[in-house]
Amino acid sequence: MTSIRILVGSVYGGALLTARTLRKQLESEGHHVTVLEKPVLDDITSNNDPLLVCTSTTGQGELPANLLPFYLDLREQLPQQPGRPFGIIVLGDSSYGDTFCGAGDLMEEALYETAARKVGNTLRIDALETMEPEAEALPWVRAWLEQI
Repeated sequence: MTSIRILVGSVYGGALLTARTLRKQLESEGHHVTVLEKPVLDDITSNNDPLLVCTSTTGQGELPANLLPFYLDLREQLPQQPGRPFGIIVLGDSSYGDTFCGAGDLMEEALYETAARKVGNTLRIDALETMEPEAEALPWVRAWLEQI
């Protein structure tokens, strides 16, 4: 089975709950999942596990405070991750218009700059339509795992 690392960005706990639910379910299916609530660069440079970003979006399309230091270090140091598979699950509120799920776009761009390889489409979960993001995320992540 697959080992994956979930990089979590969460303010009120929705993305963290989603990541923990994914870990619990995927581990019961034989995968090894590491949930990183305050990721640092060493969490990705010390291994080759596929990366899954699970983040909410704050303010005007920004990253949550717990994921921001990782993002800034990633952009500044650009540790090369050629071909490393990654996926994005982003929670947002479509009433914010153009900045809807902007945190996912920021992480995607930063990971592309390290030569990582995006697998699948970004899962954008709208808080106006979904009260349980983990219910949408689980089938998506199963399909994502089949592609990596």
